[in-house]
Amino acid sequence: MSISLTEAAARHVGRYIESRGHGEGVRLGVRTSGCSGLAYVLEFVDKGDTSDEVFESFGVKVFIDPKSLSYLDGTELDFVKEGLNEGFKFNNPNVRNECGCGESFNI
Repeated sequence: MSISLTEAAARHVGRYIESRGHGEGVRLGVRTSGCSGLAYVLEFVDKGDTSDEVFESFGVKVFIDPKSLSYLDGTELDFVKEGLNEGFKFNNPNVRNECGCGESFNI
């Protein structure tokens, strides 16, 4: 099982943690939501949970709860800028369908 960050995503997360002045990394998970069933959850982690799986890319830790891991295995988190918009992009090989608005997916 693996989860990774691109260099751009790791730089963005690292800068944000530095500006906060504290934190260990980011937590990536899924929750039931939207018209397709699942949505990504991304939050900063000040202290990891002992049950988390921890992956590291470019010096940034990614924490995954055990329930989300099977949905996220192989996912690469990228940070992209497209015109005036910027944000995280989830490259998840497990996704079968996404809703039209891009807010939810199913496996």
